[in-house]
Amino acid sequence: MRRVRAALIGFAALIAVALAGPVAAQTTGAQPDGEISVESDRAQDFAVRDRIMAILGQLDGYDDVRATVSNGIVTLRGTVVDGNRIQTLNELVARVEGVVAIENTVTESTDVVERLNPAIERMRDRFEQFVAFSPLILVAAGAGVLTWLLGFWLAARSWPWDRIAPNAFIADIYRQVVRLVFIVAGVVLALDLLNATALLGTILGAAGIVGLAIGFAVKDTVENFISSIMLSIRQPFRPKDLVEIEGDTGHVIRLTSRATILLSLDGNHIRIPNSTVFKAKIINYTRNDERRFTFLLGIDPNADIAEAQRIILAALQELPFVLSAPAPAVWVEGLGASTIDITAAGWIKQHETGIGMAQGEAIRVVKARLEEAGIGLPEPTYRLIGAGLPGVEESPRKRPAPPPQQVEAQDVGTQEVAALEEIIEAEREALPDKDLLRHEAPQE
Repeated sequence: MRRVRAALIGFAALIAVALAGPVAAQTTGAQPDGEISVESDRAQDFAVRDRIMAILGQLDGYDDVRATVSNGIVTLRGTVVDGNRIQTLNELVARVEGVVAIENTVTESTDVVERLNPAIERMRDRFEQFVAFSPLILVAAGAGVLTWLLGFWLAARSWPWDRIAPNAFIADIYRQVVRLVFIVAGVVLALDLLNATALLGTILGAAGIVGLAIGFAVKDTVENFISSIMLSIRQPFRPKDLVEIEGDTGHVIRLTSRATILLSLDGNHIRIPNSTVFKAKIINYTRNDERRFTFLLGIDPNADIAEAQRIILAALQELPFVLSAPAPAVWVEGLGASTIDITAAGWIKQHETGIGMAQGEAIRVVKARLEEAGIGLPEPTYRLIGAGLPGVEESPRKRPAPPPQQVEAQDVGTQEVAALEEIIEAEREALPDKDLLRHEAPQE
């Protein structure tokens, strides 16, 4: 019985060996077209995974990311500190050959230690870089400071700025420009030594934008500043000149970097911004020594107009301060309500005679000469309707005026402006450095 069982077992083994031979040959032989090799696909998946892990191992921030590949489908698991790296991870893995699809389950880490470690590491790297570059930084800073000091030293010297500038204001502008140029040169030199000249474009661009915004905000101030420069270069008036600017009349005390200061004929200060002065119509009464005064007289309509003109002209000519050339003049201005209006004009040397006092003396003498000739200067008269009626009283008759006394013409000087000249001189001596007016500067 045992022998039979052993024989059956041996026979079964022979049959199994015979059947296994063709199957093995069929498995290891060439595959028919269209069939997939399981072992080759798994080897390719392992190769893709190893390639992805090798790439992630060379990059920072992906230490906790793991990848698995099955049939070309990549599954990513783990955490990253920066959320932006998750999307970058998809773009990176998609470039690996053999990847069919990506399933990204990576999340952003909320671990405080993991998030602080990169920041601390970056700070440590920057500190080490700063220490390594500190000698070069010191050299660059020293070169920039020396350039600045050279610019400030050149700007502080009086020569050549005071010689080439028409006044102290322009000389100070030259100094400011020199300082600015050397400051910019020092910054450029320092950045060039640090190989950071690309930063200069950013700084200049930001400075340009800020300067443009400030320029719009202080447009009036900039206009006033430029007007001060123009007025100081070509001066439309001199110190103490009597001028009229935008309806304001007064003697010029000084021209500052912001305004023109006048002293009115009443002794008050008038401050006019230089931007207004530069654009305004300016009447300079002092530029020419000769100046004309005029006044209006109303004479009796029944008088001889030609005789009245002759008398007025003769009266003007006898005044000692009235010039013979240009000669005085008299003309009929018009017809008033109850008078004939005549204008009288005479010329004086205003540096020797005050215009106001000359006009007043001329009126006094002309009036006296007309009255001596019997030519009246009537007041306005009104006719009252109803005179002579009951209840209406007649006005008393005027008594004849006494004969006029002989009036002598007097000479007048410049007493009216003497007090103003003392005030102007005191004002100018108080702040001599603030005045931009110079006698040697060209005039318009």
